[in-house]
Amino acid sequence: MTPMADTLHATLRDQLQGERGRLMDQLRQMGHGPNGNLTFDDGFADSGQVTAERGEVNALAGNLLDTLQEIDDALRKLNDGTYGRCESCGNAIAEARLEAMPAARLCITCASKRR
Repeated sequence: MTPMADTLHATLRDQLQGERGRLMDQLRQMGHGPNGNLTFDDGFADSGQVTAERGEVNALAGNLLDTLQEIDDALRKLNDGTYGRCESCGNAIAEARLEAMPAARLCITCASKRR
């Protein structure tokens, strides 16, 4: 790897780790427990509105967990030397795409095909 690539990867690793920390904080604030489930205050009324709100919180937590998994996958790839390779075609993902989306799994060509 070139010194420039090393610097870029170090910067992206820092960004990924920072975003991972923010996501973990958000999940904790939402009541995401160590068992992977959300905990709700027993004082919550069992009304339809509360049930709907719980559904929204669960959906948001699911999205956060998906993003967290993408970040963990990117950090694993950085550690094992496979970071920056498209999971579909195997080509290098452009640095500009990685800078914009550090957890990108696909090159722009393959990502465009999936839309």
